[in-house]
Amino acid sequence: MKAATVRIMLVDDHAVVRAGFRRLLEQQSAFQVVAEAADAERAYALFVEHEPDVVVMDLSMPGASGLDTIRRIVGRRPGARILVFSMHEDATLAARALQLGARGYVTKSNAPEVLTAAVADVAAGKLALSPDIAKSLGMLKLSGEQKLLGLLSAREFEIFRLLAGGRPAVDIARLLNLSAKTVANYHTQIRQKLGLASDVELVLLAQRHQIV
Repeated sequence: MKAATVRIMLVDDHAVVRAGFRRLLEQQSAFQVVAEAADAERAYALFVEHEPDVVVMDLSMPGASGLDTIRRIVGRRPGARILVFSMHEDATLAARALQLGARGYVTKSNAPEVLTAAVADVAAGKLALSPDIAKSLGMLKLSGEQKLLGLLSAREFEIFRLLAGGRPAVDIARLLNLSAKTVANYHTQIRQKLGLASDVELVLLAQRHQIV
């Protein structure tokens, strides 16, 4: 009996990269790419429209980030199967994506067959990590700073990343559909939780952990 086709949505802001992913994945007879998106809003809309079996998603996109998109998709469909395919090799970022509901994390430095195997694993309900991320997560030490970062809620962590990346509060409010006052309140809460005296310390902390 023929195996069921795995319907895939690709999310990456580079059209050339998406085209390469599509060619690679559709070399596998069991894979079919049913939708492509270049930004977070389009990704969410197409997820709702097509309900793909697997979402292969980069984290760096225009507008809201991949992390926020993972949160939205999983909030709509808790069983969604999302595979992060990113240039970011930081274990803290990978851990956050998995915490939000991603089922796998593969870095773009890996061989093509690592991605195709990961898609198959995620489609089958398994956790899929590329060897480098699996090693990094295994070596992740709960230092004082990492413990503090773990105290941040998903929303606080997202705003922390955007602030550390130099996003003005008004931009963050628009991206996350929040009021400027709410973002300001989050900003204060984040600094208090992390014990930071200034935004310079906030940026340096994010840089030490390769979060931006």
